[in-house]
Amino acid sequence: MAEKRDYYEVLGVDKNASEDEIKRAYKKLARKYHPDMNPGDKEAEEKFKEINEANEVLSDPEKKANYDQFGFAGTDPNYGAGQGGGFGGGFDFGDLGDIFGSFFGGGFGGQQQRRNGPQRGESIRVSVSLSFTEAAFGCEKELTVERMEQCATCKGSGCAPGTTPEVCPECHGSCVVQTRRQTPMGVFASSNPCRKCGGTGRIIHQPCPDCHGGGFTRRRKTIKVSIPAGIDHGQTISLRGQGHAGKNGGPAGDLLVTVMVQPHDVFRRDGTAVFCEAPITFTQAVLGAELEIPTIDGKVKYTIPEGTQTGTVFRLKGKGIPVLNGRGRGDQYVTVTIETPRNLNREQKDALRKFSETLSEGNYEKHRSFFKKK
Repeated sequence: MAEKRDYYEVLGVDKNASEDEIKRAYKKLARKYHPDMNPGDKEAEEKFKEINEANEVLSDPEKKANYDQFGFAGTDPNYGAGQGGGFGGGFDFGDLGDIFGSFFGGGFGGQQQRRNGPQRGESIRVSVSLSFTEAAFGCEKELTVERMEQCATCKGSGCAPGTTPEVCPECHGSCVVQTRRQTPMGVFASSNPCRKCGGTGRIIHQPCPDCHGGGFTRRRKTIKVSIPAGIDHGQTISLRGQGHAGKNGGPAGDLLVTVMVQPHDVFRRDGTAVFCEAPITFTQAVLGAELEIPTIDGKVKYTIPEGTQTGTVFRLKGKGIPVLNGRGRGDQYVTVTIETPRNLNREQKDALRKFSETLSEGNYEKHRSFFKKK
C-alpha cells in the first residue's frame, strides 16, 4: 500500500488554515480531479479519493483535533494494521452538489429550483423621450406597455373554472425526478426536471379557456411616470412591481424606464452645469453692453465690461440644472463670441478705416505680443 500523504499537504493548506480555507481548497481540487471531468484517468480517480479522505477529516472539528494530536492513528484505528485508508460510507457528497450542480443537471443530491415555488416576474424595459427642459425641471409622462398579468378567469391557476390540477404522479409534486448512478466512489444521485409535468409538479387536464393553461394573459396598461427634476440622458427610473406578473404567488417584476433627452438648440449640459454661447457685436465688445442672456428659466440681464474678448466665459450662478433628488442647482456658463460684421457698404468701410487709423498697438495687447514673436 502506498504511504499516506499528510492531509494538509493533500489539500495544499497550512496547518493553521481556517474552515473556509480548507473548504475552498477542497472544492478547487475536487473539481479538478473529479472522475466525470477525467474519464478513464485512474491517477485522477486515486487523487480524488485522497482529496475526499483528507476533507472528511479536516472539515470535521473533532476528527481534525484527533488528527492534529495523533496523526492518522487518531482518525483510523486500523492504521498500521495493514488496513487501507480509503474513504468509506462516511463521505458526505453534499458539498459536491454545490460544485457540480451546474455540470450534471442538479449534481449530487443538489436541489434544483422548484418551478412550482414563488418566482419573481420579469422586468420590462422601455424608453421615454424628454425635452431638455422636461429633464431639467421634471414632468409626468404616460407610458403604455404590454405585460403579462394574472388571468382573471382562473386567478393564475391555469385550470378551467371549477376544476383543479392533479399532482404529478411521476414526481409527486416535487417537480424533479432523481436518478442514481453507481460509480467506483459510490452512488451518485442527480436531479432533473420531471418530463411528465414539465417540471411544474402538477398536470392540468382542463385548461382555462382564456389563458389556455398558462395562468397569464397579455394586456396593455397605461402607467403614469413621474420624471424627477435633474434627470440626465441614459439614466433609468425603476417602477417597482409594474413589470410582468410573478408566478406561483411571486412578486411582479419592475418597469425600467430609460430617459432619452433631446438636444437643445441653445443649451448643452454636463451634469448640473449648462453651457451656451452668446454672440455679441464688435461695438458691444469694445464699449461694453447690457445683454439679455437666455437661460432655462427665461432671459436674464447681464452687463459685459468694455473690451470683452472672444472666448470670455462668465457664470450665471444657480441658473443650471437642479440637483437630482437633492437641493440646489448648478450654474450656467456663457461663452462670448464676437460676430464680425459682413456686407458693409462703402461708407461703413471708410468709417472703419478712419477708426483704425486712430488706434495704436497699445490697443491690441495680444496682437502686438503675437506678431513680435520670433
